[in-house]
Amino acid sequence: MRIRRLQIRDLRRYRELDIDLAPGVTVLRGPNEAGKSTIQRAIELAITRRVTSAAADLEALRPWDAGPDARPWIAIEFEQDEEDGRKATGTLEKTFAGQRGTVDLRYDGQAPITDPALADQVMAELSGIPTEPFFRSTASVRHHELSDLARDETALRDRLQASISGADRGTGLAKKKLERALHGLTTKGDKNPGQLKVAEEAVASSAMSVEQGDLALAKLEQDRDALSGARERRADADKGLAERRSMLEKARQAERLTAERIAAQERYDRFREAVDVAKELDSLAQTHPSPNPLPVVRQSVERLRSLDAKIRELTAALSGEVAVKFDVAPEPTWRPLSRWGILLVLIGLALAGGSFLATTLGILDLGEAPLYLGAAAAGIGLILTLVAFWLRRGSQMQEQLRDVEIDRRLRGRSEMEAELKQAQADTVKQLGALGLDDLAAAEDMLAKEEAHVARMDQLTAQLDGLVGKEPRETLAKLRDAAAHEVDQKTSALEHLGPIAKEPRARERLEVEVRDQEAALERARDDEANARARVEANAVDAEEVAAESERLAGWREQLDTLRRRHRVLELTLRAIEQAEVATMKTATRYLEGHMVRDVATVTGGRYRRVRVDDRTLDIDVHAPERGDWVPVSSLSQGTLDLVYLVARLGLVRLVTGDRRPPLVFDDPFVTLDDTRAARALDLLKRVASDFQIIYLTTSDRYDSAADAVVELPGPTAVDEGVEDPSLAGDETVPTGVGA
Repeated sequence: MRIRRLQIRDLRRYRELDIDLAPGVTVLRGPNEAGKSTIQRAIELAITRRVTSAAADLEALRPWDAGPDARPWIAIEFEQDEEDGRKATGTLEKTFAGQRGTVDLRYDGQAPITDPALADQVMAELSGIPTEPFFRSTASVRHHELSDLARDETALRDRLQASISGADRGTGLAKKKLERALHGLTTKGDKNPGQLKVAEEAVASSAMSVEQGDLALAKLEQDRDALSGARERRADADKGLAERRSMLEKARQAERLTAERIAAQERYDRFREAVDVAKELDSLAQTHPSPNPLPVVRQSVERLRSLDAKIRELTAALSGEVAVKFDVAPEPTWRPLSRWGILLVLIGLALAGGSFLATTLGILDLGEAPLYLGAAAAGIGLILTLVAFWLRRGSQMQEQLRDVEIDRRLRGRSEMEAELKQAQADTVKQLGALGLDDLAAAEDMLAKEEAHVARMDQLTAQLDGLVGKEPRETLAKLRDAAAHEVDQKTSALEHLGPIAKEPRARERLEVEVRDQEAALERARDDEANARARVEANAVDAEEVAAESERLAGWREQLDTLRRRHRVLELTLRAIEQAEVATMKTATRYLEGHMVRDVATVTGGRYRRVRVDDRTLDIDVHAPERGDWVPVSSLSQGTLDLVYLVARLGLVRLVTGDRRPPLVFDDPFVTLDDTRAARALDLLKRVASDFQIIYLTTSDRYDSAADAVVELPGPTAVDEGVEDPSLAGDETVPTGVGA
């Protein structure tokens, strides 16, 4: 994998950077604080760090003068050698913004990848670098890291082990933890015994206590048997009492439910009848024989009657059939009818009021029949009064017509003919308003309408007697509620079982409950006597049982500790065996690749290299001594070269057929010019397989590079310095990171 272009925004000192990199050796040169380490860090982040990471170090990478919304952004353009010999290209863009971080990976014309986890997986497959610590242990080399390894051989071994295994740390820490755990298990001292010894002693002590407790429990068994029998008898008596009390409560509940069901049934019957009456009233209200109200029909019929009589008289007078005479007005027929109506109203009110007062005062309970009879009489009387009122109006109209007739007879024939025509026209108009053909049809309609209205008045009175002033729209709900209550009470009674149908069940059960309570008291006395005998026995059965449980727990713990001891021993041996096998393979591989490279960079001074299989210590064959010497005894420059060569061998070992870019942060700073030139020749040879990005402050590597990128240093200074001697000091960046 070779990076051809690197773009950075809002990362430490760079608000924006765009550089091109060569596929071979690229030298990035610049003074201190020019941002070389920032470029190395950017490459690490682009290849290995997930964009959704919330690590604190990402926040520290923001430029000092950046706004609160600025977040590091890194983009690379790269190429990859495929197995078929062609070069595939790709681009990667990452914005590090915590949970809002975004990634866009495009490779070899495939669909873009925006999932952070999938993008990191693809980059790991392309570069052979799975994690950021792995990258720093292999392909990313800082000079200060080489110095640290030189001072600490354990760190070198752990770094090599981590590089070989792909883990973040070596096996040394794991082995120490296993050894400490085994020591804590197997210590036999009396002052600080191990866990195994403690568990074994606890098992022995607990087993002795359990054996003594078992012997003591044999004596307690007889007393417990007696107490168990007493408890059973008391439990049976208690159970029988509970059952009879439950049955008694059910019997009482059945009595209450029966009364409530009867009341609900009465309400249901009343509201059901009221609903039927209301439906009939609504039906009658919608099916009047006449489209006009009864008063209008009655008035119209009376008018037609008078007009018909007038027409007949005028016709007879004009034809000479009837002689003109003055009739004496008949006695009014409405007066007796009105008197009977008023009398019935008074009788109905008196009957209903008297029944209500008698019932209220408790004098005599006549039931609801007088109320219904009084209401019916008052209703009939009211109807007769209304009929008398309309008959009175008709009589008055007859008198008026008679007066008109007398006046007409006194007028001449022409006026009589005019009146006849007018009466006929009025008759036609009146019949047309009613939608009828003749007076007989009008009379029939009036009779039907009067019967219809009378029926409605009768039903209204009946409805008032059933539900009073209850609104009609609530009658159905009240009926359904009453029916639902009847069903509930019936279901509740059925749920109670046969006890609900048994007569006088409550009285029988009350007697049985009293008898059972006496039996329970006797059983409790027997149990108390038996418990006193058991408590007098000094043996504690629960303590013996608890000790048995503790013994089982100690035995289980002992088995667990022994199993853990076996697992730890097996694990430690397996780690040691795997470490030996892995290190042997790795050291042979490293020796084979380090020999040529060490000979190249040292000018043939050291042509033999040996790596210890167990400790990973590196030795070289010194020509002056004719023997092997530790690499730590050599000069710092030679030591750095040997470690760098070992790192190159590790990269080839752990990345397999993948070729990640190698980032070197001036590892040759301690070399003289001759060895530096040889080291550069080594890098150019390595560059045939790997892309090398070399970060330095010196220009002595420019001639060997395929491309040189010069980075400018910072220019901002602190203008508040008053001491002139500080004017020439090294510039200090303001507003940017290093």
